[in-house]
Amino acid sequence: MNENRIIRLRELKTLIGLSAATIWRKEKDNTFPKRRRISKRAVGWMHDEISQWINGRITSGKDNNA
Repeated sequence: MNENRIIRLRELKTLIGLSAATIWRKEKDNTFPKRRRISKRAVGWMHDEISQWINGRITSGKDNNA
């Protein structure tokens, strides 16, 4: 399903099962989609980019360990 919407951290953690610290580390390592600034104090991730990342993990056979 193609969903072009912004998801916040709480939903992101539910979708992928990783902690905020692990997400941050993966972003710094360029192995996870970058967050987008929504407003001065809010960030989110594009659902489509997260779905592609999940699908890539599934097809490559990588586990979800940090």
